[in-house]
Amino acid sequence: MRLNADFSRRVVIRPEDREWVTSPAAGVERMMLDRIGEEVARATSLVRFAPMSAFDAHTHGGGEEYLVLEGVFSDEAGDYPAGTYVRNPIGTSHRPHIGPEGATILVKLHQFDPEDTEQKVVDTGAARFADADEEGVAILPLHSVPGEDVTLQRWNAGARLAAHAHSGGQEVFVLEGSFSDEHGTYPAGTWIRNPDGFRHAPATDEGCLLYVKTGHLADAMAA
Repeated sequence: MRLNADFSRRVVIRPEDREWVTSPAAGVERMMLDRIGEEVARATSLVRFAPMSAFDAHTHGGGEEYLVLEGVFSDEAGDYPAGTYVRNPIGTSHRPHIGPEGATILVKLHQFDPEDTEQKVVDTGAARFADADEEGVAILPLHSVPGEDVTLQRWNAGARLAAHAHSGGQEVFVLEGSFSDEHGTYPAGTWIRNPDGFRHAPATDEGCLLYVKTGHLADAMAA
C-alpha cells in the first residue's frame, strides 16, 4: 500500500475527511494518514481502541512514537492518559490494552533513526511550556535529534506568525482550537503534512494547541 506516499506534496486531512478501517485486532480501528507498506509499514495513523480492547504483543522493528488524544492507553509498563507522549525505539516491545473508556492515539511507526534510542514518556499536561520567539506562542519540547524536532505549541488568541519556510518539512496535528494561513483553515482534529521548503504565514483567532514535528521529511522525500 502507498497512501500519501509522495512526501514532496502537501496533505491536509480534516475531521470530515476521515475514513476509519478495521485492523486485524478486534475493537481496533485506524484512520490511515500516510503509509508505505502493508501490515508492517512506515505509517502515520490515528488509531481508535474500543473499551476493553487489546492488541497482541509485538516488537517495534522501526520504532513507535505516539500521543494519546483521548481516553487512557495502557501496556505492561503503565497507564498513559490523554496528553501523554511516548517514544518506543527500535527493538522495544509491548502488549497494549485499553480500559473501560476506550482510547484514541496519533501514532507514527517505522520512522526512527537507528541511533535514536531514547525511550521516553512525557506527561504534557503537567509539563511547563516556555515562551517562544514569536509573540503569543509557547512551546513544550518533546524530543530533539539531528533532523527531527517534536514539540507541543500553544498559540494565544490573536497570535500571528511571520511568513516562514519549513526546512526539512513539517507535520502538524491540531489538538485544540484552530488556525489558518493563506491556504486554508484547520480546525481541531486536522492533520497537515507540509513538504520541505513549504512557506506560509499562519495565524489564529481563537487560539490553538498543536503537535508539531519538523525537519524529518527531507530524508523521506529522498527515499
